[in-house]
Amino acid sequence: MAAVSDRLPAFPWDKLEPYKKTAAAHPDGIVDLSVGTPVDPVPQLIRQALIEAADSPGYPTVWGTEALRDAITGWLRGRLGASAAGHRNVLPVVGSKELVAWLPTQLGLGAGDKVAYPRLAYPTYEVGARLCGAEAVVYDDPTELDPAGVKLLWLNSPSNPTGKVIPKEDLVRIVAWAREHGILLFSDECYLELGWEAEPVSVLHDDVCGGSYEGIVAVHSLSKRSNLAGYRAAFIAGDADVLGELLEIRKHGGMMTPAPVQAATVAALGDDRHVAEQRERYAARRAALRAALEAHGFRVEHSEASLYLWVTRDEPCWDTVAHLADLGILVAPGDFYGAAGARFVRVAFTATDERVEAAVKRLG
Repeated sequence: MAAVSDRLPAFPWDKLEPYKKTAAAHPDGIVDLSVGTPVDPVPQLIRQALIEAADSPGYPTVWGTEALRDAITGWLRGRLGASAAGHRNVLPVVGSKELVAWLPTQLGLGAGDKVAYPRLAYPTYEVGARLCGAEAVVYDDPTELDPAGVKLLWLNSPSNPTGKVIPKEDLVRIVAWAREHGILLFSDECYLELGWEAEPVSVLHDDVCGGSYEGIVAVHSLSKRSNLAGYRAAFIAGDADVLGELLEIRKHGGMMTPAPVQAATVAALGDDRHVAEQRERYAARRAALRAALEAHGFRVEHSEASLYLWVTRDEPCWDTVAHLADLGILVAPGDFYGAAGARFVRVAFTATDERVEAAVKRLG
């Protein structure tokens, strides 16, 4: 057991604990803008769907109910512009982090294989490579990678942590490059519905992939757009052969989304109103925090989408973390996401309106 855990980096959030204690000691309490966990209520229609499906004594299916697959494919066609999406192109997963962490293992990757991901990135891409013994490699532009040995290429648009959006024309170029070299491309699009100054586009859009999902898969989550982080509701969509293989593996592994969560997902994907309402909440919090941070001397870079502001005072990130902790504000240090983030911090705007207002006052 120790041999597996020894492959993994130190859990980054543990390093933040002393600063969390400092922030919590503020007379008006902590404003936690670090993890980015949803705090707003689960929409009533989703809760009602969960309740109505609560009497679920039997085992759920890994592939999901027909109603769930209908809901996902309908959303893919209507929201992402993936006109050819059918049931064989979708697979529910037990939260997107589980999928990211275990995907290289489920694909059969190991020593001698390479998993590539952005230089600034969600740490779990690296964890997935390490769990299976593959080599983790980072890139600025994936098409500049040496393709030899690269078996899995991760894209992330909108980016966590930077909020950067990959333009459609670049997606077209990257998809073509990956197909040319026989590299499986997974695109983490969990923040796609949270574009502010840019309109994120999926790799599954007809204009990007040419209506064919060969060699490409998109990852989507309801955690942020529907406040369902606690439900672990997510799915992947794309290449039917890849998803078919993963379905067989996940059936043997018992990786089943609970039946009530499947029903809740159907309700969530069928309703656009709650998504628009949540976007309005986040837009107001984003505007308030951005103005306060800039007035306090921060520079905001990228941040055109997602739930974070990527900011710097041109100093080591831990100095910034300490400075804000003294104000009772907890943020994530940029080096959690790679060495290139060493002079940045990530500021989530997922706190309540009251806590955001408190942060704005403290920065004033």
